Amino acid sequence: MTAENHTAQPQAPAPDGIPYDEPLPHYPFSTKGDRLAPELDELRSRCPVARVSTNSGEQAWLVTDYGLAQHVLRDRAFARSVLGEADSPAQDAPILAPELLDAMNHLQQAGLRAEVLRSLGRDQPDLPADWVARVTGEGLDAMIREGAPGDLQRHFAEWVAAQCMCRLLGVPFEDHAWLAVRADLDLTMVTPTPEELARNWEEIRAYMAAHMTARRPGEPRGLVDRLADLNAAHQGLTERQLSNIVSVLFVSGYEDFASFLGVAAYNLLQHPETISAVRAEPETMPQCVEELLRCSVVLGNAIPRFVTADARIGPSQVKKGDMVLLSLDAVNYDSTAFPDPKTFDPTRSPNPHLRFGYGRHHCPGAHLVRRQSEVAFRVLLDRLPGIHLVVPPQEVPWHPNRMAIMAAEIPVAW
Repeated sequence: MTAENHTAQPQAPAPDGIPYDEPLPHYPFSTKGDRLAPELDELRSRCPVARVSTNSGEQAWLVTDYGLAQHVLRDRAFARSVLGEADSPAQDAPILAPELLDAMNHLQQAGLRAEVLRSLGRDQPDLPADWVARVTGEGLDAMIREGAPGDLQRHFAEWVAAQCMCRLLGVPFEDHAWLAVRADLDLTMVTPTPEELARNWEEIRAYMAAHMTARRPGEPRGLVDRLADLNAAHQGLTERQLSNIVSVLFVSGYEDFASFLGVAAYNLLQHPETISAVRAEPETMPQCVEELLRCSVVLGNAIPRFVTADARIGPSQVKKGDMVLLSLDAVNYDSTAFPDPKTFDPTRSPNPHLRFGYGRHHCPGAHLVRRQSEVAFRVLLDRLPGIHLVVPPQEVPWHPNRMAIMAAEIPVAW
């Protein structure tokens, strides 16, 4: 199916001011986490629903307005699951199987969703706070032993994310480096060929399938084994579907968490007054994390939706088959929802950011990111009260073309 099949072609002048026969702006505009791309601010003020071209060559409608993003997330005319079908538009890399994009619905239909939500919920029995604090300290201790300058991305962000996801899922931590390399490649937007992407994903999927096959039924090592045990009783998912889904849990969980911890640390290090205030009153850390969630630019691409029936998004008429992209980074800087949005305010209240989506489209990993970030940042500030960047912020390097924005290195001293 061609891009023209997916994009509305009304006869009236285009609402974004771009003639229909002219090239469209290419999205994403940046995959750096140092600031919100200025093009997003400009579009929000001029045309909050704008046509763009994507890495796949498709056309899409990009939404940068807070209220309109809420509308798309709550309106059932805009679906995600359909994007997993073979003839659906793609934002970046092709979707290799429907369950990769629609994991939670597949788990729901198989009777497994409740176990995932229990594991990721407020209590998180697999990730007790004292354990998270201990492993965070171990990562920082390793950085201290290596000497300054240290790399906070490697010894804090990626270390904590890998520790948490390996323990949650029950896979050996000694395999984390092998898994992380493949997760990184899977979430690189433009580098792999379709064949490379498929080969890379098959390696991850086969690893998870072998891990489940080697389990002792009734003696789960973590969430992966518990899902395999439950699925064995009812066979709601095939072995391939389940191994795909648990692979998604690792890849998305690790990459998104490592991305946020790194970008948030980068932002926090530019506010030494906040570091001092939170160290003096550690009970304010949850509110500080909420502001870091709002202002941290972590999405290399956008949240996609498929238009299932002709509809309107603000001033724009969209057609069935169109793709809509939600820039949650941009909407979290919308001044209609957040006064003085470019100011980092750790006391901001209310703080109704859409980092984890909205309504029925709320990320199931929200509790994990919030709770474990609070623990990890408390340990970081307690262990290294004098931590600071050793390069100007604009010289921190970023990996190009990542779906989850990631610093290549965060060089620090303490």
